[in-house]
Amino acid sequence: MSPPASLSMPTASVAGMAVLEEATGLKNMQQLIQLRWIAVVGQIVTIGIAHFGFGIALPLRHMAAVIGFLVIFNLGSHWRWRSRGEVTNDELFLALLVDVGMLTAQLYLSGGATNPFTYLYLLQVTLGAVLLQAWSVWTMVVVTVACVAGLALFGRPLDLPPDHDRGLASPFIQGMLICFALNAGLLVIFISRIGRNLRDRDAHLADLRQRAAEEEHVVRIGLLASGAAHELGTPLATLAVILGDWRRMPAFKGDPELLQEVSEMQAQVQRCKTILSGILLSAGEARGESSEQTTVNTFLDDIATDWRETRAAQDFEFRNRIEHDLPMVADTALQQMVCNVLDNALEASPRHVVLQAAIEADHLRLEVTDRGPGFAPEVLAQWGKPYNSTKGRSGRGLGLFLAVNVARTLGGLVRAGNRPGGGAMVVMTLPLAAITLKEGEGRVG
Repeated sequence: MSPPASLSMPTASVAGMAVLEEATGLKNMQQLIQLRWIAVVGQIVTIGIAHFGFGIALPLRHMAAVIGFLVIFNLGSHWRWRSRGEVTNDELFLALLVDVGMLTAQLYLSGGATNPFTYLYLLQVTLGAVLLQAWSVWTMVVVTVACVAGLALFGRPLDLPPDHDRGLASPFIQGMLICFALNAGLLVIFISRIGRNLRDRDAHLADLRQRAAEEEHVVRIGLLASGAAHELGTPLATLAVILGDWRRMPAFKGDPELLQEVSEMQAQVQRCKTILSGILLSAGEARGESSEQTTVNTFLDDIATDWRETRAAQDFEFRNRIEHDLPMVADTALQQMVCNVLDNALEASPRHVVLQAAIEADHLRLEVTDRGPGFAPEVLAQWGKPYNSTKGRSGRGLGLFLAVNVARTLGGLVRAGNRPGGGAMVVMTLPLAAITLKEGEGRVG
């Protein structure tokens, strides 16, 4: 396992778009399979009514063979697309061509172009216009026009009396009415479903684009943090050296009060350096600190101890419910993620903050709760967005934004909500596979 300290910008947005396209194509292919089953049932019913009900002589053996082929093709399609997820434009185009071919064969055997069900070609063209690329749609138009022309030239006309003037009493008019109803009904049902699939895809794509924009925002934060590191690194190092010299001076050694103040200043300087390192790591850049092998319990205990000592929390409670400890790599980005959430809770509730840790299934669950006013509805609605804060000060909201992105990089997530009894709750869920060491892996760093 690569140590989390070397986190790079996630590529989930690009991969997610590809997976989303595959899922949409698969749903559309399944819609065609369902439509084909309806066509099989409809053909059997229509042939039976025409042959036995109206006494129209039809070549039942040949028409049954066409239906049998369509059933076999649809069973094969169902098996294929159940075990395979990717559906290309060419495969959708081929499936529609098979449907056109089967419709042409049945019409050829039952009156050719004079069959009122010839207008079912419009259903195939409409489906193609929704599902296929431009070249495929126009090819479908050419193919269907050629089929209608071929039926007019070579179709087998049925021996029917010219009774169109009888209105609805005419079998031809009845057939046209049924064909229109089928076209209208199937178009409404399946175009609505396909449209819903496409709208879901567009909504997910919009979400992925938003995520990509947020990741780009993190990169910009990283560049800003890099500049800040160069500008602030030297002054902070100088202050650390000066404070170290002061601690050794007799005037400070002999004055416990001054020595305590120097210690506090050193702790705050170290905290500034830690915060700066955490921002860099959260944005995808490391300052070069080595990672050390530790365990989950030790890592969390160290975070709780350090946070308690460096913050002015009046009542901080750490509830560690992890029974089976696991080895992991100590990661500054992960530490800063937890501290950012704790800091946010402390600002809202200085008197009471709780951190609870547990392992659920194959995930580490960290829950931070407080007794503050809770999250405003507009903050929850824009959860995970940069500068999403109601504190009214410039730059606020980045701590939780970076926490969300660190968790997302590790394959986890950060959720927020308000507690029924008052206060806020933030839950960080991280996959153990991303933060722990497998058996046999040694020290990293």
